[in-house]
Amino acid sequence: MHYTRNLRGSLLGAASLMVLALPAAAQEVTVWSGYPELGPFYEHVAEGMNAKYPDLKVNVEPIALREHEKRVALGITSGLEGATVIELPGSTASRYVENDLLPVPPQDVVDFVKDPANFGPFFVDAASNNGQVYGVPLFRGQGALFYNTEMFEAAGLTEPPKTMEEYTEYAEKLTQRDADGNPTVSGWSLRLSGGGQGIAEKFWINMFQYGGNVLEQTADGKWKADYANEAGLKALRQYIDLVQTKKTVTVEMPADAEAFERGQTAMFIRESWVIGDIAAKAPDLKYATAPLPVGSIALPGNLYVAGDADDADIRAAWDFVLATNEPDNLVWLLANVGWLPNRSGVDYSSVTDSVPQFAAFVDYPEGYKFFTLPSIGPIEEVLTRLAAALSEAYADPSLAGDDDKIMAVLQRAEDETNAILEREGLLGE
Repeated sequence: MHYTRNLRGSLLGAASLMVLALPAAAQEVTVWSGYPELGPFYEHVAEGMNAKYPDLKVNVEPIALREHEKRVALGITSGLEGATVIELPGSTASRYVENDLLPVPPQDVVDFVKDPANFGPFFVDAASNNGQVYGVPLFRGQGALFYNTEMFEAAGLTEPPKTMEEYTEYAEKLTQRDADGNPTVSGWSLRLSGGGQGIAEKFWINMFQYGGNVLEQTADGKWKADYANEAGLKALRQYIDLVQTKKTVTVEMPADAEAFERGQTAMFIRESWVIGDIAAKAPDLKYATAPLPVGSIALPGNLYVAGDADDADIRAAWDFVLATNEPDNLVWLLANVGWLPNRSGVDYSSVTDSVPQFAAFVDYPEGYKFFTLPSIGPIEEVLTRLAAALSEAYADPSLAGDDDKIMAVLQRAEDETNAILEREGLLGE
């Protein structure tokens, strides 16, 4: 097999284009991904298809997520010329499905997805729209706590926090400060700026631990905002308390996986891909993982096929999608990238036995709960607008200790969310 490798801004640092000579009549498939770390996985799958498609050219093109979203929006709406495998969450794909811009897969692909031996109802629903399968589930983002065990030991902490109140207590104990009392190592890295809707998703995760959800489905099948309440108040109050009062973290401090890998934060909440990233970038880091107090977000990533191409290329694209779900490839994905495969009935013990940090993601307590983003057209707009309100609130010292002001922020944001839902005919009773 010959293929083009194009990893723009990947975690491997590759930014080059490698083209190998191809026969004139070779078939061609392009793979669009929003996660650069998945580039090697898609290449691995392509190489494994050599026996069935010896002359298939696979262009693997992963780029940063926000750029990927823009690329998909422009490409699908203006028309794709070739067979393109597109990686999307169901919540984003729904807008294209509803506008007839993503086709229904071949029947054998639909049957594969709907087979309960392969996928549970949660993942089938996430790849479907109004009961019709449009995509194939591949991986999910699922949150857990990552914590630096050496920093925990130095602070006299012997186990991870189990309640949100303990998260605040631990953050205070773990924060390292300079002579003037300013934090130099955050006790708990929070998503405070950048990343658009990701700010709102991380807030949703924290609020979920208090028993709340940003959006709730109503009896009529529609949706309404539900965060200007006690759960939302507790979550936003905790953010503001840590940033403005206890000062265990600041908006300007290094954050997320990069900060954790560099020893610039003691703990943070993130998905399982960080395990693979740590192995590649900070292999000597001493850390562990733990489930969250109540449950986690689970964001399934699906693969779709679109494009104006001949039947043979489209079929090859769907065969590539099915190949990503072969058991050997899924074990490779978990071991080498760290994203959690969605397919059931696959033995992942060879990975989990050797990398105990995966335990928090697969061996969670009984009764552990999951939520996902609703598959509605304006979900990104809803979260982006909420993220803007939250970012402003996190940086506002006047909110510290003032529950009325905090609730007013939440109420204004909730009203805006409901206005978006009403505009789209999605606001429930």
